[in-house]
Amino acid sequence: MKLVIAEKPSVAMALASVLGARTRKDGYVEGNGYIVSWCVGHLVGLCDASEYDEKYKKWRYDDLPIVPECWKHRVLEGTKKQFGILKKLMRDSEVDEVICATDAGREGELIFRLVYEQAGCKKPMKRLWISSMEEQAIKDGFASLKDGSCYDSLYQSALCRAKADWLVGINASRLFSVLYNQNLKVGRVQTPTLAMIVDRNQKIKEFTKEKYYMAHIKFDEMDAVTEHFQKKEDADKVAADCMERMCEVEKDDVKEKTVRSPKLYDLTTLQREANRMFGYTAQQTLDAVQEMYEHKLVTYPRTDSQYLTDEMGESTETLILMLLGKMPYVEGLKYQPDVSKVLNSKKVSDHHAIIPTMEVAKADIGELKERNRKILYLISARVLTATADPYIYESHKCQITCNYHTFYFTAKKTKQEGFKAIENKLKQFFGVKIEKEEQELDIWAGKHYGPCDSFVSEHFTQPPKQYTDVIFCERKEWIGIEERSSA
Repeated sequence: MKLVIAEKPSVAMALASVLGARTRKDGYVEGNGYIVSWCVGHLVGLCDASEYDEKYKKWRYDDLPIVPECWKHRVLEGTKKQFGILKKLMRDSEVDEVICATDAGREGELIFRLVYEQAGCKKPMKRLWISSMEEQAIKDGFASLKDGSCYDSLYQSALCRAKADWLVGINASRLFSVLYNQNLKVGRVQTPTLAMIVDRNQKIKEFTKEKYYMAHIKFDEMDAVTEHFQKKEDADKVAADCMERMCEVEKDDVKEKTVRSPKLYDLTTLQREANRMFGYTAQQTLDAVQEMYEHKLVTYPRTDSQYLTDEMGESTETLILMLLGKMPYVEGLKYQPDVSKVLNSKKVSDHHAIIPTMEVAKADIGELKERNRKILYLISARVLTATADPYIYESHKCQITCNYHTFYFTAKKTKQEGFKAIENKLKQFFGVKIEKEEQELDIWAGKHYGPCDSFVSEHFTQPPKQYTDVIFCERKEWIGIEERSSA
């Protein structure tokens, strides 16, 4: 008999269905040679300082630092019943092998290993490692189980992270609480995060806005501007000199530029895009994609890879054909996908990029929750844009002269729309404004415009932006604050 332990009941039920285990018991399902049970998140955690020594119940400066010589764990309150069920199953004489089927990532490994260790289990351990909850993916995963020892380093890294959190949290919280005579919480992630917010708010508070002016000349689609003026009268004079005058494009710096098609989504880039497009927080996006993963519609969400493995080329082509027929925002779109752009096994670590599964073909997308549906559309669109042609355009940086005054104007001319066509179709579908970075305009050196209208615009220098969810994610990623304790 094989004991399979999943991270949560819903995943356990999906695995049991594929394995043919259908007899429900208290805390597990069995049948066809399998017992399938589950954790409910973390069942076992590190002991508190006071559980090492009674003296640590009182917070004293002289006791610091607290560094356990031998780390202890305990069963968490509220999870003792399920832990007891798992412990009994692990010790069942009929069970000859235990299969770790928690989420295929660092924290999932820790959740299982702590239960395995706390229960004193010594039976052979195998690891299920899958990136999709599709039936075939589950079958393939069980057909290629690896020895649990292959993931010892992953377990140790998760344990190291947990101990680092404990050491910083326990010691720093006690230290600063004693020094400042008030209850203060210090954490490995939360404290530098708070420091970033305080620093940004201080810069905003100290910022003094300054007014400046620009003179414009405008003719049809062309709107050229001067450099900044500190005095309004200087800008007014330029505008007056150019009113109803002809102007000439004196210089036109033309460059052909190519924007590569975007990479597939990892979790962070998906969270950014969902925030920009729909205003969803990082947690809302994670919750949506996690739910769809458990319903077999997308692959594993907590990934840091933006590529697929080399052997996924054929299945990706099949997926694209399905998406072109299923996604409403690409109706009538014709393009030749190049899947080689998204294949690179060397850049895939634990899990490949987030993509839809073929289960989407059978799903009634209209019945999904609105947030889930929008996230699914984003993920699907990224598969298409990532395999589409690049966006190619001519960039024009023009210097324009009008009555001896110099103005500046930028424009571009699209030569190949490429992946932008798909992006724009998606934005139009959702009613999201398509922002033009520069004007699309035919322009060249020596061209004359006019007579031109002229005017002056007033502006203010801007303070640093308040952190939004997406800006904060980008900033933390850049400085290396790691917070995937639930990954």
